[in-house]
Amino acid sequence: MKFAELGLNKDLLKAIDESGYEEATPIQEQTIPLVLAGDDVIGQAQTGTGKTAAFGLPILDRIDTENPNVQALIVSPTRELAIQTQEELYRLGKYERARVQVVYGGADIRRQINSLKNHPQIVVGTPGRLLDHINRKTIRLDHVQTLVLDEADEMLDMGFLDDIESIIKMVPEKRQTLLFSATMPDKIRRIGIQFMSAPKEVRIKAKELTTDLVDQFYVKSKEYEKFDLMTRLFDVQDPDLTIVFGRTKRRVDELSKGLEARGYNAAGIHGDLTQQRRSQILKQFRDGKLDILVATDVAARGLDISGVTHVYNYDIPQDPESYVHRIGRTGRAGHHGTSLTFVTPNEMDYLREIEKLTKVRMLPLKPPSAAEAFAGQLAAAENTVAELVEHADTDKFDQEAADLLAHYDANDLVAALLSNLTPGDEHDVPVHITPERPLPRRHGGGGGGRSRNGGGRNYRGGNNSRNGHNSRSSRERENGNRGHYDHRSGSRNGNSSRNGGGKRSYSIKHN
Repeated sequence: MKFAELGLNKDLLKAIDESGYEEATPIQEQTIPLVLAGDDVIGQAQTGTGKTAAFGLPILDRIDTENPNVQALIVSPTRELAIQTQEELYRLGKYERARVQVVYGGADIRRQINSLKNHPQIVVGTPGRLLDHINRKTIRLDHVQTLVLDEADEMLDMGFLDDIESIIKMVPEKRQTLLFSATMPDKIRRIGIQFMSAPKEVRIKAKELTTDLVDQFYVKSKEYEKFDLMTRLFDVQDPDLTIVFGRTKRRVDELSKGLEARGYNAAGIHGDLTQQRRSQILKQFRDGKLDILVATDVAARGLDISGVTHVYNYDIPQDPESYVHRIGRTGRAGHHGTSLTFVTPNEMDYLREIEKLTKVRMLPLKPPSAAEAFAGQLAAAENTVAELVEHADTDKFDQEAADLLAHYDANDLVAALLSNLTPGDEHDVPVHITPERPLPRRHGGGGGGRSRNGGGRNYRGGNNSRNGHNSRSSRERENGNRGHYDHRSGSRNGNSSRNGGGKRSYSIKHN
């Protein structure tokens, strides 16, 4: 369904068109009319289905830009998701001139207080920092007409249930409430029953995420082979924008350093990095200045970056649900994506568990040879040459070109150019990746499949009570303060070097 058929105003449709969206995703198509009609909505859908626009567009459609009061409040589990939500709402509402402010923990609250004096009509925030502002009376909720609880199951996992209920009780009873969650545990349903008025349910099945737009492959390999095979696959597949998932922080560090050593434009993120460094890396990746982002599961939570074409699972996740979250980073907004998972022989049971959840049989992929990888490098270089010829102003170099052709053979000149545009000796640099402890063997497809010890969604910590902070301890060790992120990201508005068909960013080497 086209967005023009959903009853949105012209300013929003103009912004939607400029953002490159063509047709509404299933959750947008089903949710937007309900929100515009004033209904409470419970939306069950995984990350990457377009939830932000699903609630953001109708909120923007109804916002009164002449009214200086906060009219919509959006509660997000992490600072990363909160910032991305604010950015998308700002982009979609730019012609309406809607004022959107984000607040989150780990940042200077005084600066946020000053920003709130600009009277935003929409506030996006994480639960703890929102409560801080509410208690300081720097955010007033008296005029809130729409309350959004985004990624509600994530907030439950992170121990924010009490905070959420406190916030809900301070919002006017006469309001519209929208709740979005990938799963629907009983505690989340209780919020719907207790705080919502005859909510309409919208459910988008996970299989719509994993089968239609993402081609799923696996490579069976030994642990020590994985790195070399992955770099060969990069050369053959020539992905535009790639996320590589590793199981641990040490793995992420070693993978990102190894890729850099071999000449790839890569960087890694995990919870031990400073918030400033994580923000810098994510902005570079979002802007297309990094080709490869290496991340742990938790560091990539809530990550919503358009244009990711490939996801490589260097380590297979222990929990099948984590796999769905990983590959949900690609195949978004109607674009096709590819996922590839490396599997050691003793991990095949985990692969089969993933296939049961996704109802998709992954296709085996034969690893490319060194010769095939080199052929891929040459093909990428040839594409770059074609773009240079097409877009460069060659007339001003006619005389210099003639001089060079008088001194050198044309084939030698082209060969030298191709040599400069293909990776050099650094591509053969030996890289050692420390083996991780093998995953526990599954027994009969079960055998501890829900224990989550040592990987997967281990951050749950075994209970959701906030007493003693047990439910957040693992998450805090990975993410830092309360699982939030500190990410000042820019949007990829078609200005990156990746657009226009250029697959790999090359630089001319100087000897």
